[in-house]
Amino acid sequence: MRLIGRILRWLLVLAASGATIGVLAVAFAYLYFAPNLPDVAALRDVQYQVPLKVYSVDGRLVAEYGEKRRDPLRFDQIPPTLVHAFLAAEDANFYEHPGISIRGLLRAAFELIKTGQKRQGGSTITMQLARNFFLSDRKTYSRKIRELFLALKIEKALSKDQILELYLNKIYLGNRAYGVGAAAHVYYGENVQKLTVAQMAMIAGLPKAPSAYNPLADPSRALERRGYVLTRMHDLGFITATQFEQAMQAPITASLHGTDIEAHAPYLAEMVRQDMYSRYGDRAYTDGFKVYTTIKAQDQADATSALHEDLIAYTERHGYRGPEVKTRLSGDLLKQWRAGLTHMPAAGGSAEGAVIPMWDQLLSHYGPVGGLQAGLVAASDAKMAEVYLAGGQVVALGVDDMAWAGRYISVNRVGPAPTSADALLKPGDVIRVRDVRGHWSLSQVPKVSGALVALNPHNGAIVALVGGFDYYASKFNRVTQALRQPGSSFKPFVYSAALHDGYTPATLVNDAPVVVRDSALEGVWRPENYERNFNGPTRLRLGLVHSLNLVSIRVLQAIGIDYALKYAARFGFDPARLPHNLTLALGSASVTPLEMATGYAVFANGGYRVAPFYIDRIVGGDGSVLYQAHPATVCEPNCPAAQATATPSVPSQVLPENTTGPAVATPLASARPLSLDTTETAPAIRPAVRVIGAGNAYQMTSMMKDVIRMGTGRAALRLQRTDLAGKTGTTNDQVDAWFSGFNSDLVTTAWVGFDDNQPLGHAETGARAALPMWMDFMGAALKGLPEATMPQPQGIVTVKIDPKTGLLANPGEADAIFETFREGHLPKPDTSAAVSGSEATPQGSRGLTQQLY
Repeated sequence: MRLIGRILRWLLVLAASGATIGVLAVAFAYLYFAPNLPDVAALRDVQYQVPLKVYSVDGRLVAEYGEKRRDPLRFDQIPPTLVHAFLAAEDANFYEHPGISIRGLLRAAFELIKTGQKRQGGSTITMQLARNFFLSDRKTYSRKIRELFLALKIEKALSKDQILELYLNKIYLGNRAYGVGAAAHVYYGENVQKLTVAQMAMIAGLPKAPSAYNPLADPSRALERRGYVLTRMHDLGFITATQFEQAMQAPITASLHGTDIEAHAPYLAEMVRQDMYSRYGDRAYTDGFKVYTTIKAQDQADATSALHEDLIAYTERHGYRGPEVKTRLSGDLLKQWRAGLTHMPAAGGSAEGAVIPMWDQLLSHYGPVGGLQAGLVAASDAKMAEVYLAGGQVVALGVDDMAWAGRYISVNRVGPAPTSADALLKPGDVIRVRDVRGHWSLSQVPKVSGALVALNPHNGAIVALVGGFDYYASKFNRVTQALRQPGSSFKPFVYSAALHDGYTPATLVNDAPVVVRDSALEGVWRPENYERNFNGPTRLRLGLVHSLNLVSIRVLQAIGIDYALKYAARFGFDPARLPHNLTLALGSASVTPLEMATGYAVFANGGYRVAPFYIDRIVGGDGSVLYQAHPATVCEPNCPAAQATATPSVPSQVLPENTTGPAVATPLASARPLSLDTTETAPAIRPAVRVIGAGNAYQMTSMMKDVIRMGTGRAALRLQRTDLAGKTGTTNDQVDAWFSGFNSDLVTTAWVGFDDNQPLGHAETGARAALPMWMDFMGAALKGLPEATMPQPQGIVTVKIDPKTGLLANPGEADAIFETFREGHLPKPDTSAAVSGSEATPQGSRGLTQQLY
C-alpha cells in the first residue's frame, strides 16, 4: 500500500510539474509570438478582394474584371441550412469552444505521433479564419502556434456570427470562387437562397480540399464528400431524415457557370476598365467598384444585332471564300456515323447524333465568332450536307441554305450560285453556320469591319456602342480609335458654314466641271459627281440631298477654307486634323465614328455642343457614390440659373488610346468628372453651350430630312417616320461607307470598311453598305416611340419659291415649293443667286463673330 501511495504521489508531482511546465511553455510562447501577431481589430472593417463590375444604366451586368470571384453576403443573407452544413463539415462545436478545440488538437497530435506526418487537422473555423486572413498555408509549428493565439484574439474581438460571416465570405471554394455567394453562382448559377440541401452540402464539403472534392474535377470523390457532410448534418439534427434521404439520392447538378453577362458590350466595357485602371491602378480589380455606364441594355443588343446582320449581308453579297480549314475524317468513324443515323434530316432541319469526342476536340479550336458557330461537315450529297456541331448536335443544310454562296473571285466578282450541296461542302470541312430564329444556314466570318455608336443629343450619353464584329476576335475599337475618311457625310458641316455665311437652302450653285490647280493635290484635280453628270445651276438643298460633289466644292471655294475649318471646330472637330484644301468638301478628313456622331448631335439638339461620355456613376465597395457624371445638357428654355459651386480641376475622362492596329484616333475628351476626393457637387443641370444658331440647325435638319425623303438615304423611308434626318458618305473607290442620322432624341453613326483600307467593291456606297445597319438599329430603338422633331424656331419663315430659280414664287405659280429662310434674307424676284466658280459670294455677313441664328 505504501508503494502504491508513493507512486500516486510521484504521479501527482509529475502531473503538477507537467502542468506547470505546460503553462510556462504556453506563457513563454505567448510572450515570444504576441508582439508579432497582427491586430485582429482590422477584421471589423475588412475589405474583400471583390472584382470590378460594370453595369448598363438600367442595372444589367456588362462585365466583371478581377482574378477572384466573390459576392460578399451579410450573415442574415446566408441560409441557416448552409451555415449548418459548414458547421457539420468543419466545426460542429463552433458555438461552444473559445476559438480552439482541445479535442481537435489532441486528435491532430495523436495523428502526428501515429504517422509521423503533419497533416491538416485540429483547426476550428476561427483558426481557419485566422490563417486565411493573416497567415500562410505553410504547415509549420510556428504558424500553428500563431494560428492558436490569433484564434483566441479573434474570439475576444468578434461575435460568433461575425466570425462565421467573415469565414463564409473569405473561404476558397475552387474555380476562382471565394465565399459561398460566389460558389453558388459558379457551380449552380443561383443565389445561395435558392440552393437545395444537397447543393449546400456539396459546397460545404469543398474547404477540406477544393481541388480533390470538386464536383467538376472529380464527381465521385465530391459525391463521397457530400455524403459525409449530409450524414453529419443528420446526426447533429440539422436536417430531418426525409431531407437526408432526398439529398443523398439527388444527382450532381453542378456545372461551371461563368459570369452572368446580361448586356453584351465588350468594347465599351474595355473603355471602362481602362478608365478605372487610370483612376485606381490595381485597386480597380479588387476594391468592389461598381460602374454604371450610360448604355441601355436593349439598345446595345439592337446595335450589336444590326451590325452583325449588316456585315454578314455584305460578306454574302461578295461570295463564299471556302471552309476555314479542311480536315481528313477517319473512314471507320464515318461508317459508324452513317450507321448511327436512321434517316437523312429534312432540308434545313436537324438531327441529333452521338457525341464524338474527337470531333468536339477539333471544333474546340474554333469558338463562336459574332454568334456564328463552327461546324464539321460529316457528310454531303447533292441535296444537303450534314454538319456536326460541338456536343453532338447535327444540322442539315439544304441547297437553299447556301444559295448565296457563289465562289468569291474578287471584290467585284462572284461565281454562280451552287446547285448541289456536295459541290460546295465536303466531309472534313470546318465551316460556319448561323441560326436565325431556329433555321440554320451556311455563313462565314466577315473580313470587313464595321462600327455603330448612338448617343443622346441632349447630353452626349452614349446609349449603344459596337466597335467591331467580335471583340474577342479583334479588340480594336473602331468607334473611338479608327481614323477614317467620312466622305459626303462630312458635307453637312460645310453646308452649315455656308448658311452661317449668308447662303440659303435656295441659293443656286453651278453644278459644273471644276478644275483645281493645287500643288498639295499633286497638280491638276478634276473632281466628279458620283454619277458623273452635271446639273447646272442647282439649289443648295438639292446639292446636299443628291450629294453633288461639285456643288460642295464650289460652296467651299466661296466661303473659304480657313473659314470652314474654324467653323468645323464648333462641332468638336480639330482643325489641325482636317485637310487644308478643297478636298475638305468631299470628306477627306480623318475622323472617328464617335466624332461624327458628336458633330451630328449639334444638328439634332438645335445647335448645342455636347461631349460624349459613357460613365454615369462609380459606386465604391461600401456603396458610396464616388463619382456622378454632370454633363453639359441642352436644357432651354428651362435652364437653371448659374450656380457658384466650384467644379474641382481634375483630368478629363478620356477615351482609351490604342497602340496597335489601323490608324488610331487621338483620345477624345468626354464629360469631365468630379474630383474623387471632394464632397463638392456640381449643379443639377450644367447648361450646354450654343455653337450654331437654332435657325441654322433647323434648316440643316430640314435639308437632311430630304436626304431621306428623296435623296441618297431614301431607303430609310421603310421606317415610316417623318422625324428622321441624315446623310450618306462614300469615299473614293468605296473604301469607307457611312450613314449618320438622327431625330431630336437619338443620334446614330454607322460605318463599314476594311481595316487595311481595301475597297468595299463596286456600288458599295453608304446607302448600300452602312444605311441598312443604321436603319435596323434606329427602327428597333425608336419602335413605339413618338416622333421627335425640332420645332421651327423664331426668326425662320417659310415661303414659296420657284424650284428652278430659287426666287420667290409668283402668286398662283403651279410648281412652287416651300422653303425656309432667315427673316430678312428672303430672295427677291430680281436677285440672281447663282454662283459660278468662286466669282461671287451670297450677300451676308462674313466672319465667325456674327450673331448665331
